[in-house]
Amino acid sequence: MTKEQVHEAKDLRHLLSAEAKSRQNSPLKDAFKYYKLPGMTFLGGGLPLSDYFPFNKVTADIPTPSFTRGIGAPLTEDNKATIEVYKKADENGENQVELARSLQYGYTEGMPEIVKFLKEHTEMIHNVPYKDWDLIVTVGNTESWDSTLRTFCSRGDTILVEEFSFSSALETANGQGINTVPVTMDEYGIIPSALENLMAHWIGNKPKLLYTISTGQNPTGSCLSAERRREIYKIACKYDFIIVEDEPYYFLQMETYTSDKSKREGKHVHGHEEFIKALVPSFISMDTEGRVIRLDSFSKVLAPGLRFGWIVGQANLLERFLRLHEVSIQCPSGFTLSLTNGLLQNWGQSGYLDWLIGLRAEYTHKRDVAIDAIAENLPKDITSYVPPVAGMFFTITLDVSKHPKFKELGLDARKIETLIYEQSIKQGTLMIPGSWFKSEGQSTPPQKNLPHNPSHDTHVFFRGTYAAVPLDQLVFGIQKFGKAVKIEFGLE
Repeated sequence: MTKEQVHEAKDLRHLLSAEAKSRQNSPLKDAFKYYKLPGMTFLGGGLPLSDYFPFNKVTADIPTPSFTRGIGAPLTEDNKATIEVYKKADENGENQVELARSLQYGYTEGMPEIVKFLKEHTEMIHNVPYKDWDLIVTVGNTESWDSTLRTFCSRGDTILVEEFSFSSALETANGQGINTVPVTMDEYGIIPSALENLMAHWIGNKPKLLYTISTGQNPTGSCLSAERRREIYKIACKYDFIIVEDEPYYFLQMETYTSDKSKREGKHVHGHEEFIKALVPSFISMDTEGRVIRLDSFSKVLAPGLRFGWIVGQANLLERFLRLHEVSIQCPSGFTLSLTNGLLQNWGQSGYLDWLIGLRAEYTHKRDVAIDAIAENLPKDITSYVPPVAGMFFTITLDVSKHPKFKELGLDARKIETLIYEQSIKQGTLMIPGSWFKSEGQSTPPQKNLPHNPSHDTHVFFRGTYAAVPLDQLVFGIQKFGKAVKIEFGLE
């Protein structure tokens, strides 16, 4: 605990859902505190004897810090380490999670070794400014978001979301009968004044949550500045709602784009302190009241298939998540726990930062290649874009009012969007239409006196990623999309 952490979080349990409030502690789970207590013969749980687990050892080859050859370099004897995790505790090294434990029931909150590592990491990066914060492990941010909705919302409730948001996150809310009201965005994320105006004119029961992918936003690629985050946090305190920051892309922050290739050399951050200072402050780092729920994940920095994430927030609220997880996910896969913990213990906090610094350099280069290709291949008089400073995505905005069929199709921007999408498929490249991510929710009853953004009537955007393909395919794909746009607008 740092010297700033002198107070406890504000009690926000009044924002919990009826389901969350009704959950009782599981007496069976409570009994597990006696498991492996010296002198205790534990006959109280349905735990299979670990001798019967048919896995005696798992191994994995991993790269070693400081990744000077690049994080994607082939492994050789000079840059490789091997993790070996055995079934029995006495066969393992220090701070390993043996298979007899990881493949067993228990530890819904997370194995102590990896929770300790994640807490140290959180303190280093975010320095949560109140003392009774905690974290629990999850099976990734998709599950974390589902659990967050169940913990705070009931069917018929309303939440705030970004005007364009991750379609699966919107559908998660829709499936639970939760209404999603959009907050107006621009190319830099949520507009604080629009959020304030929305809340000031709200009619009826106010929302409990604001869901935001605030860094490397999916789909727009936008990144909220520190100033905007502080303004949004003040609004959350004023109107008593919780900010859910979904942050799988947080460490995919990059150098600022420059079209001058000669100026790109030597711009990368190198030291750990420089890297941490370069990160945009998170919502949880400015959360003095304990009203931020942070969803973190290894999906975008290690591997999606690990299905391993964690939630950071005030302990009183996370206790309710824990009760839900005890009767749902229980815990991440035991193999994931043992191998991910083994990797992190091998690297240490320093080595993990080295890995993240390497990712920053890789994604900066991929972003640069994508933006260079857009500048070269898209017609400038109908195209606009903002080079992203975080995440995996770029967006290309098109002025559809200049499309030859705009008037013929009734000034309907989405019809032009569909034509462009279909033409891009014909040309052999897939870019996702922005309308697929549009939040169509509406407050009940509708709000009054809210600003209308007319640019949305004449502009559409398409989302692409520079993360999924090799660089030559990235450039080729953007070239083909550029050709599709030129064909549709009668420029080729």
